[in-house]
Amino acid sequence: MSDVYPADKRSAVMRRVKGRDTTPEVKVRRALTALGARYRLHRKDLPGSPDIVLPGRRLALFVHGCFWHGHDCARGARVPKANRDYWVAKLARNRARDAWSRTALEAGGWRVEILWECELKDVAALRARLAQLLKP
Repeated sequence: MSDVYPADKRSAVMRRVKGRDTTPEVKVRRALTALGARYRLHRKDLPGSPDIVLPGRRLALFVHGCFWHGHDCARGARVPKANRDYWVAKLARNRARDAWSRTALEAGGWRVEILWECELKDVAALRARLAQLLKP
């Protein structure tokens, strides 16, 4: 099976994948700021280091990319053809880590919400959902 990139090129492409300050994450942060919410980013002292934390509301938000976290949308359900076994295992580990983080946060009294990349396209729906989450 031929690969799209040679190994050195693929490695360079993968190094450029960001783990924080991604476009979907920034979109959520802008919406929260417009709603007047104050938040903290990537709290390392919390399980899973949530992308956005609203400490006063005990709310942890994870902004998940559909592919990387195995969402059940068209983009998330796609598994690369090259090195398929690796990717199936990698995405399964990501989902297991996400489940562990959520369970640990909820056990600590936190509300946990997952915002999927594909859901962020509708800005009005995103703002409505965030406004609902911000209610006491």
